[in-house]
Amino acid sequence: MFQVKICGITSLADAQAAADAGADAIGLNFYADSPRFVQQETAREICQQLPQLIKVAVFVNETVTTIGQLAQQIGFDAIQLHGDEPPQTIAELSDFKVIRAFRCQEPALQTVQQYWQQCQQLATLPEAILLDAHAPGQYGGTGHSLDWHQLHPLPPSLEGVPWLLAGGLTATNVAEAIGAAQPHGVDTASGVEIQPGQKDPLQVAQFVQAARAALSLNDSEPS
Repeated sequence: MFQVKICGITSLADAQAAADAGADAIGLNFYADSPRFVQQETAREICQQLPQLIKVAVFVNETVTTIGQLAQQIGFDAIQLHGDEPPQTIAELSDFKVIRAFRCQEPALQTVQQYWQQCQQLATLPEAILLDAHAPGQYGGTGHSLDWHQLHPLPPSLEGVPWLLAGGLTATNVAEAIGAAQPHGVDTASGVEIQPGQKDPLQVAQFVQAARAALSLNDSEPS
C-alpha cells in the first residue's frame, strides 16, 4: 500500500514532479468528463518512463472489458473505482489490485460498511478503500473535505481495513487531517494544482513533505 498519491496527472512533466517530490503513487484519470482526463498515449509514456511510481488508473462506471483492454495497452499497476461500481465489479477484476473509492455522505459510513460486507460475502476484497468528500453530480477532485475527526476510529466492521483519505487536502492542512483521521495514506488532486489538470511542482513537493512527516509521526505513536 502506498502512502502518498498525487491524482489527476495529465502530463509526463507533472508525473516527474510527483516522483521528484517523493510521492509513492500517481493517479491517471480515464473518466472522459473529468478536467483531469489523461490521453492514452500520455498515460502509456508515463508508465514507461517512471517505473518507480505506482500508477493507479482511475475509472468511473467503466466496463470491465474496457478496463482490461486499457491495462494491457498502458500497463498501470492498480485500479481505482470512483463511481457506482458494485462489489461484483471487484470480483470481475480479481486479477488487479483494486482501490474502491467512496464519496461519503454519512458520518457513520453505513454505505461503506455495507459494501465491505458484501465484498466479504463474495470473498473478493479490494486492496484498500479511499474515502472522499461527496459533491452532487461529481466524481472526486472537488476540493471538498470530509470531517476528519469523525473518521477516527473507523467503525468496528472496518477495523484493520487499509484506507486512504482524500478530499480537499493541501500542503497546509494535510498534517492536521492525518493527525485527526489517522489514515494509512493520503490522496490529493485539486489541492496541488495551478488549474484543473495542471500541477504546481512546489505545492506537490510541499504536500508530499508535510504528508510524509505526519504519517511518520502517526506510525511512531502508540495506538
